Amino acid sequence: MLDCIVVASVDVRFELSVRHGTDSLVLATWSKHFEPLASGYDAQPYAVSKEAPAIEAVAGDQLVFRYTAANTTKAEAWIPNGDGKLANGRIPSITLPN
Repeated sequence: MLDCIVVASVDVRFELSVRHGTDSLVLATWSKHFEPLASGYDAQPYAVSKEAPAIEAVAGDQLVFRYTAANTTKAEAWIPNGDGKLANGRIPSITLPN
């Protein structure tokens, strides 16, 4: 779940990876185009499900979520909804399988 605030037209690239020591493995990447809502500073709902390879996690591994904005006129065109219900949305979260 990646509800967000969008203040300008933007293409966002998402990446989920795992770091193990100096190695890094990309688990999933995807892109999506967003347009601002007419209502202003309200959260846009965005939920996505991506398949990724199963990995054997060990102590010290780090799960990394990265997003990169492109093709926009604003430096902060896409903002994760950290305000949750106050912005009429949900707090972003990642659900992993057991």
